[in-house]
This record gives sequence, C-alpha cells and structure tokens, in this order.
Amino acid sequence: MKTLKVLSALLAYPSADLVAAADELKGALLAERVIPRQQLEAVLRLIDEMAQGDLYDLQERYMLLFDRTRSLSLHLFEHVHGESRDRGQAMVDLLTLYEEAGYLPTATELPDYLPLFLEFAAEQAPAAALDLVGQPGHVFAALKERLDKRQSSYAAVFSALIALSKAKLDEAALNALRAEPDPEPDDLEALDAAWEEEEVTFGPGAALDCGKEGLMAKLRHAGRPAPGVAAPAAQGPRVQVTTSLSSRN
Repeated sequence: MKTLKVLSALLAYPSADLVAAADELKGALLAERVIPRQQLEAVLRLIDEMAQGDLYDLQERYMLLFDRTRSLSLHLFEHVHGESRDRGQAMVDLLTLYEEAGYLPTATELPDYLPLFLEFAAEQAPAAALDLVGQPGHVFAALKERLDKRQSSYAAVFSALIALSKAKLDEAALNALRAEPDPEPDDLEALDAAWEEEEVTFGPGAALDCGKEGLMAKLRHAGRPAPGVAAPAAQGPRVQVTTSLSSRN
C-alpha cells in the first residue's frame, strides 16, 4: 500500500530527497485515495509545508518534537514498555515478524521505530497492513493529541493512520497515555523529570507471550505507563526510509 509508504516517509528525519519527492508523495496519495478527504487534505498540506520550508528549519523542528520530547517518541514500545524487560522481548518478536515476512530492513534503528514499522506494513496485503497498523491505535491517538496541542502539522499523519486503519480505541487505555507527562521541548526541568529513570514493575505474565500474537497483545496494551529512560541525543537521520513508490503495493 503506497499510502503507508508515504506516511512512513513523512515521519522520517527530513532530508533533501524527501523534500524533492513532494510531488511524487502527493501523487501516490491522490492515486490511491484510501485516506478520508479531511485527513488527506491535512497530509497534503504537511507535504506542501515541507516542500516550501527551509530544510534546516524542518530538521530542527523534527528534532525538537520527536528526539527531544519523550512523550512524542516515534519508538512504539517506548509508550508501551519504556525500558522494561518486556520491551526487549517485544523488539525480538517484532524483528522476527519482519524476518518471517521476508523483510530485512537496512537500518540502524530499533525495529519499533514508527517509519520502519509503517514501511513494513506497506509491503503487506492491504487487509493485513491495516490490521497491523490498527494495533497501536491508542499510541497514535495520544501522539495526535499531543501534536495538536502544539499546533504541529505532523498531527495529520497520525490522524490519517487512525482513519485509515479504522482502529477502535479503548478509552481507558488512551486515558492512561494521556496521564503521562508531556513537557514542552524548551522546559528543560520538566524534560529531565520525564526522562528520569524510574523503578520498573512487572505484572503477572509480563515475560510471556512471544511470537506474533504476543507482539500484537503488547501493542494493544498501549495504556501501560512507560518507565523513564535516558534522553536520546538529537541527531541526524537514523533510518533510511524508502521514498520511491515503485513497489507492487
């Protein structure tokens, strides 16, 4: 599904190649038209904004949002498991899922990095792709709300993912994510508190359920509080997301 490849590319670190591919990205979205009109128009505006913006400004904005602010992390399991033991097993399960499907990502990023996850989903049959994308719907909804609060155009991507997958959200799980700290990137004291390492607790069966079904269960339980981790250093591109839309999907 080319639409998912476009959304994947839009969440990657801005590059000259991404900006140059603006017309191609828009063309793919308009050709498939699987995103509802309102959400589609918002994504198209984001692409135009990137195409017309200064690359260094785009990169700085990206780092302030997604690298510096833990509550906006693009690593799915950060919102589910933090740095708990469960996250390591979930990473193994997700990487196994990629490999069993014949998908070998050429990246140094962790397998739960959202652009990588979406690029994998884009290579699956449409029904399977949408089912997979719907699993972390609670995380997408929380990220959308946090980006809306900041009046960020990136909220359009998460709105599109929710609409595209038609994910049925559990309000209790979403409310748990809403309760997590969400400091602004210039509030250094609050950021330090949000990234501060906390004690990790484990519920019954926490280390169980490996394999694809276990992975899906982990993604569904996005309402679990995420323990803190050390803040990542803001830096350049961490994954090579394909912007070419010539795949069979």
